[in-house]
Amino acid sequence: NLTQRDAVGQCVAVLDSVHGQASYSIPEEMTKGSLVGNIAQDLGLDIKRLKSGKARIYTGDSAEYIELNKERGVLLIKDRIDRESLCGQTTPCALHFQIILENPMEFYTITVEITDVNDNIPSFEKSDVQFKISESAVSGAKFILDGAMDQDVGINGLQSYTLKPTDHFALELHNQADGNKNVEMVLKKPLDRERVEQISLILTAADGGEPRLSGTMQILITVLDANDNPPVFTQHTYKATVTEHSPKGTLVTSVSASDADHGSNSKVTYSVRNTVDDVREMFDVDEDSGEIRLIGNVDYEKTRRFQISLRASDDGGLTDSCKVIVEVVDTNDNTPNINIMSKSNVISEDAKAGTVVTMMNIQDPDSGDNGRVQCSIDENIPFLMKSTSNNFFTVVTDSDLDRERASEYNISVTCSDEGVPSLSSSVTLTLQISDVNDNAPVFERSSYEAYIIENNTPGLSIFTVKARDADWNQNARVSYILEDSSVNGVPVSSYVSVSADSGVVHSVRSFDYEQMKDFQFRVKAQDGGSPPLSSNATVKIIIHDQNDNTPQVLYPVQTSSSLVAEMVPRSADVGYLVTKVVAVDVDSGQNAWLSYKLQKATDRALFEVGLQNGEIRTIRQVNDKDVVKQRLTVVVEDNGQPSRSATVNVNVAVADSFPEVLSEFTDFTHDKDYNDNLTFYLVLALAVVSFLFITCLVVIISVKIYRWRQSRVLYHSNLPVIPYYPPRYADTLGTGTLQHVYNYEVCRTTDSRKSDCKFVRPCSQNVLIMDPSSTGTMQRMQSENNILDETDSPLESRMQKTQS
Repeated sequence: NLTQRDAVGQCVAVLDSVHGQASYSIPEEMTKGSLVGNIAQDLGLDIKRLKSGKARIYTGDSAEYIELNKERGVLLIKDRIDRESLCGQTTPCALHFQIILENPMEFYTITVEITDVNDNIPSFEKSDVQFKISESAVSGAKFILDGAMDQDVGINGLQSYTLKPTDHFALELHNQADGNKNVEMVLKKPLDRERVEQISLILTAADGGEPRLSGTMQILITVLDANDNPPVFTQHTYKATVTEHSPKGTLVTSVSASDADHGSNSKVTYSVRNTVDDVREMFDVDEDSGEIRLIGNVDYEKTRRFQISLRASDDGGLTDSCKVIVEVVDTNDNTPNINIMSKSNVISEDAKAGTVVTMMNIQDPDSGDNGRVQCSIDENIPFLMKSTSNNFFTVVTDSDLDRERASEYNISVTCSDEGVPSLSSSVTLTLQISDVNDNAPVFERSSYEAYIIENNTPGLSIFTVKARDADWNQNARVSYILEDSSVNGVPVSSYVSVSADSGVVHSVRSFDYEQMKDFQFRVKAQDGGSPPLSSNATVKIIIHDQNDNTPQVLYPVQTSSSLVAEMVPRSADVGYLVTKVVAVDVDSGQNAWLSYKLQKATDRALFEVGLQNGEIRTIRQVNDKDVVKQRLTVVVEDNGQPSRSATVNVNVAVADSFPEVLSEFTDFTHDKDYNDNLTFYLVLALAVVSFLFITCLVVIISVKIYRWRQSRVLYHSNLPVIPYYPPRYADTLGTGTLQHVYNYEVCRTTDSRKSDCKFVRPCSQNVLIMDPSSTGTMQRMQSENNILDETDSPLESRMQKTQS
């Protein structure tokens, strides 16, 4: 590649790389794979960036002649470049394209200028041309020749003409405003038809390239009789306009030339002498009238101006020339072409405002207002269309996105030109919004109330809390957590539990309405996002009462050791208030509604009980025949389902004086509950015996350990073993020690039917004495008065047997 570049004379050169642009210059006809330039170095890009950014060349609708080698970071020739086919006579000739990078999105504008090489030979449209020149033609007469055409430009283009031989004619060249040269053959000396009837000349056209190339055309001149006035156009330059896509046959303009001669020598014939720009395929001139009409399809986007060179000639061969400039008027016949350069299909909902979603290039080949494009997108969506540079647009986020409001957007992009009527095109971009954990779970209510009946089974489902999360997938998975708290100093987790998946609240224990009527706790709903979000709800559990408590009688008080009796004078009238039974029920509601009924009575015809208030009243007049001792059994019953009840015995004395009552009730206390007292004494005796046994066991073990340690000390010291007995201790069979004296108390009753429990005197009445000379037996000594001389009760008999 370097050799080839040296051959064409510095064909590759980096012009600039400022503001994201780079320019190169290369010759045409370079072989495929030739180096254009090191784009990575010129743009200051790293090779890794080209690879990670998926660098590619964007040329729009144009053919791609240049390719990008991402491994080396260079631009290479992809296809043969013919400057003449690409640009024609336009200079400079350049390729314009963009290099697109992603992650983040970037693009750079690249310009590659194509320089001309001398690969085209100057050529004439015709290999020979004929002229008829009157012999009367004066010296200085001019004859316009068709110029040669060289598709090369610059120094390689057409540079000079030579005419040989030069006996009668000389060559004059006139530079035109468009850069071309008007070739004229000038008569140097008069012609003599009698001497020379035909003249043959060779016109040579040469370029300035290396090597120099040339082409020739033969000129055949027929000398005619005198025609000494050439045609003359009324204007040297004509101007006209034609609208693109005008129908064939449209009149463009008319030209006119006059000839001062008479007869056939004054007849002017018009013809087109253009050899470039395909003028002959587009326009035709009427050789008689000079009208120029359209015969081809004019496209403004291909050619914006035509220059028609016309020739007017008479029959004598004299000619004149003029130039007709035809401007093509653009019409709005092209819709904007939307080219997506790069786009994102998914965007996170937490994307910041201004994030680029799509880059696009809009092309409209029309000109002026017809090619001026404005793009817009749908309203009421969080996106905005921005114009970054000429014909390049980006779609960016305009505000915060929320997947919960819209998880997908179909963005309709419409691009319209400013022509009349306006033409437009549109494209729809589908964009998915990915979820982020931005919504905390929300409970259906901020606080709940649930009810449960007391004495429930542990593990019972009480109710369900429910929270919803507007996020998606893992971010919307809700777990329920019981927050740490305490109820009456006890962790709430010992009362209830919450299912993490379903939110079902279960009881952990059985509830007692009488101990706790309600309690509350908090449940946290937490999603599965990272980091997780949560919310709380307060739950109040209200415990409903169940009829699980029997009524309790407060009055009259029932005791086993004393007697309570209500006195009714014999003079009492009907409705006399004897007493009132007072009872309570710790349940609530109807479970605590109490009713009183008389179950048993010594004389049912004498007393009644109030159903609601428990008042005991007489229902008839008391008489002398009524017995003194009356016993009533009252049932107190609650209103629960099923109902519970309690009974109370009420002793009533029908008498007018206390001595009468006392004599009747002296032995009444003997009817107390014998079994209750017996149970009490048995439990008390068992407790005393157990305590004595444990005490003896501890003392024996302690002494054994002590003696063992003493023996070890004496053994190691080689001293004689002398037994030592602490004070008040005696050895018993050499197996342990017991105290010499045991003191104990015995609880008994002097009369199990008449009085309360009494206590004997400690230490003095009963003494257990250990005899040191005995072999393990104990003797019991009694005082002169045996305190257990009465054996009325079973407890006393059992205690005597124990002592024996």
